Amino acid sequence: MNEYLEPTTSYVSVVELGLYEGSVKLYAELTAKGLRLGTAEWNREIEAELARQREAAAPRLWPEIPLRRYLCFYPMNKYRGEAKNWYSEPIRERQRMMRDHGMIGRHYAGRVTQIISGSIGFDDWEWGVDLFADDPLVFKKLVYEMRFDEASAVYGLFGTFYVGLRFPVSQLEVLFSGKTPSFS
Repeated sequence: MNEYLEPTTSYVSVVELGLYEGSVKLYAELTAKGLRLGTAEWNREIEAELARQREAAAPRLWPEIPLRRYLCFYPMNKYRGEAKNWYSEPIRERQRMMRDHGMIGRHYAGRVTQIISGSIGFDDWEWGVDLFADDPLVFKKLVYEMRFDEASAVYGLFGTFYVGLRFPVSQLEVLFSGKTPSFS
């Protein structure tokens, strides 16, 4: 089939977890215990908690690609501008914005599945967002609604959106013949 296909772009990233919620809670707990940031004891506690989180989050770290008919991918950055810089905001403020952002996504549970990947140091963008759904209009509704929350409206910078139709490799020849491939 390579006579039909020619790569026009690429993207490199790894699946990772957002740790705003857990990090803020853990730092507060360690501080309440009297531990100081950067000490050996602090670092041991952080590493132990990260190990527990990795184990609990294994299904999110090594996700299976959802069996959904449509997929959408777009890269994004958190904006760094002259007036607003995501990374200069206090972590508690970033945590709040990401929690609010995530609450919008939860309204789409069952209709869309997302996999977030990190690409800092691998690509020109910081994150890749993969969305999977049986109805492609859900992508439009979700992304549109999220554009109004603070994390996106003030700090989000989005790359090109790619939307695709999923079908088995066995149906590729059918597609290239001009017919509609089946999903199953």
